[in-house]
Amino acid sequence: MSDIIRLLPDSVANQIAAGEVIQRPASVIKELVENAVDAGAKTIHVLVIDAGRTSIQVIDDGKGMSETDARLSFERHATSKIASAADLFALRTMGFRGEALASIAAVAQVELLTRREEDEIGTRLMIAGSKVSAQEPASCPVGSNFKVSNLFFNVPARRKFLKTNATELSNIMTAFERIVLVYPDIHFTLHHNGVEMLNLRAASLRQRIADVFGKQYNQDLLPVEVHTAMATVTGFVGKPEAARKKGGVDYFFVNGRYMKHPYFHKAVITAYDRLIPEGMQVPYFLYFDVEPSQIDVNIHPTKTEIKFENEQAIWQILSASVRDAIGKFCEVPSIDFDTQGSPEIPLFDPACENIAAPKVNYNPDYNPFKSSGKSSGSSWTPRQDDTPTEGWETLYDGLMPSKVDAATPSQPSEAQTEDFSFFHVQSSMVDEQRSPDHYQYKGKYLMTAVKSGLMIIDQYRADVRIRYERYMNQLQNHTASTQKVLFPETVQFSPSEAVTMQQLLPDLSAIGFDLSDLGGNTYAVNGVPAGTEGLDPVALIQQMVADESINSQLSTVNSRVALRLAQSAAIPYGQVLSNDEMENIINELFSCSNVNYTPDGKAILCILPQGDIEQLLG
Repeated sequence: MSDIIRLLPDSVANQIAAGEVIQRPASVIKELVENAVDAGAKTIHVLVIDAGRTSIQVIDDGKGMSETDARLSFERHATSKIASAADLFALRTMGFRGEALASIAAVAQVELLTRREEDEIGTRLMIAGSKVSAQEPASCPVGSNFKVSNLFFNVPARRKFLKTNATELSNIMTAFERIVLVYPDIHFTLHHNGVEMLNLRAASLRQRIADVFGKQYNQDLLPVEVHTAMATVTGFVGKPEAARKKGGVDYFFVNGRYMKHPYFHKAVITAYDRLIPEGMQVPYFLYFDVEPSQIDVNIHPTKTEIKFENEQAIWQILSASVRDAIGKFCEVPSIDFDTQGSPEIPLFDPACENIAAPKVNYNPDYNPFKSSGKSSGSSWTPRQDDTPTEGWETLYDGLMPSKVDAATPSQPSEAQTEDFSFFHVQSSMVDEQRSPDHYQYKGKYLMTAVKSGLMIIDQYRADVRIRYERYMNQLQNHTASTQKVLFPETVQFSPSEAVTMQQLLPDLSAIGFDLSDLGGNTYAVNGVPAGTEGLDPVALIQQMVADESINSQLSTVNSRVALRLAQSAAIPYGQVLSNDEMENIINELFSCSNVNYTPDGKAILCILPQGDIEQLLG
C-alpha cells in the first residue's frame, strides 16, 4: 500500500492560512495599515472601491523595501519583526507572524510599488494567487503602495459569503478606527469610491477621539492616568450621563494593539455600579503599557486576544483607576465666592449648655377675615374705604357641592374596592349579572375565556406583533404619516455607525421619520412617526443603528427597523387597560399573520386547558 501523507503546495497552504488571517476586506486593510505603521509612516492613505471587493489601496511614506525584501515579503513566515522565539516575549510591533502578505497574495491580485530613501529607483511587483507575474524597476516615491484587487477571485465560495457593501464598509470603518485611535500622531485618510470618509490630522489623543466619534465626546470623557510597577493605565472613560443602552464605544489597547477582554470590561462596568442603570454601556478608551514579557499575543492570527501573566492584579489596578477618575469628577466641590447677603451660621460650641431647640410662635385665635380679630402682633390697620369683611361666606353661596340625596346609595371609592390578587376586574360594568369579557393580571397579562380553557396573552408582546405588522405594511405601501416636532433634535454617529445610518435612512423615511443630513455624520430629526410622539427620537434612532442582536432572525433592514420601532412604542408592562382596550388588542392580534410569536421569536400567548383547571381545583 502506497503512502498517503503528502506535503501541501505553498499555494494551497497559503489559502488555508488566508482563511484565518483574511476573513473580509477589513482584514486586508488592518494588515496593510499595521505594516505601514511598523514601517514608521507619518501619513497613510487608504482608498477603497466597492467596500473592498474591487480594490483596496494603502499608500504610506514609511521606509519602504529593497528589491529583495519586496519579493521575500510575500513568502510565508517571512518577517522583519522577529528573528528568534525569544523575540515573541519582547514585541513592540503590530505584526510578527509573517503570514499577512502571503495570505493576501494567495486570494487576491496584488501590485506593490516601493522604494527606500537611499535608493534612486523603486521596485514594482505583481503577484496573483501566490504566483509572481512581474517584477521590475519603477519610479515611485519613498514608502510603499499596496493595491489589492479582486479579493477572493480564486475562492468563489469565500467571495459569495461576503456581506453587502454597506456591511463590509462598516467593518472597514471599525477596523480603521481601532488603528487610528492608537496613533494620533499619524495622519490618516480614508476614501470610498472617490469620496473622502475620514481625514484625521495628527493631533492629541483626546482630539483624535473627538475627530472620529464626534465633538460631544470632548465633554463626556474623564481622563485616566495611573502608573504602577506592573502596568500603566491611561486614556479616558465616559461620564455616567454619557451611558447608552446599545452601541457603546469601548476600546482596550495593550502596547498599541487593540484587544477584546470581557474580564477587564467587567472591571470598568463594576466601577460604575449604582451610577448608571443596569444594562447601560459607558464609552471608554483605555491604554495599557505592560512589559511584553508579561503578556502573550500569539494566541490567534487576528491578535485581538491577549493573555496576561498577572490578570487579577491588573484587573484591580484598572478598577481602581476608573473609580478614581469618576471620583474626581463627582466629588470636586464647587466654591461659591458670592457670599454677600447670605446668613451667617454660627459654629456649634459643645461647651455651651442648656441649648434650647428653636420654636415657632403663633396666635391660634388669629382670623384674617375679621378685622376685630386682628392679632396683637400684626401691624396691619384697615383703611376706611376697605370692603367690609363681615359676611364673606355669602360670597360663595351656590359654589359648594350639593348634598347627596340620602336615598341614593354611595358608590365605593377605589380605595374601598377590594383588591383582587388574581384578576383586575373593571369597575365600569353596568350589568352586575354579566361578567367582563377580559381580565388583566398584574398589568402584564390579558386573560380571556376560550372554548378549550383560559387563554393568557402577554399584552406587550401582542402589541409588538400588532405594531410590527402595521409598520411593515407602511414600509411596503409607503403610507406612513409624520408628526413634525416643535424643536428639531440632532443625533451624531461614529464613522462606522454613519455607514449603517445611510443604509437605514430610506427605511426610516418610509416609516415616518423626517431626517436631514447636516454633514459630519450628524442628522437633524425634524419629524417622527405618528403615534410615537412620547418617545425619545434620538435614543430610538441610535438603538436602531446600534441594534445588531436580531440580524440572524430578521434578514431585511426594514424588518429590523419595524421591530425596533414596535418594541419602543408598544404598551409597556404595568399599564392598566380598559375592557374596550383589551378587546381591541385581542381582535387586532388575531387579525395578524402570526398570533403565536413576536417577530423575534418570543411566545405571545398560551392556553390553560379546561381539564387542567378542573384537575387543579378538584
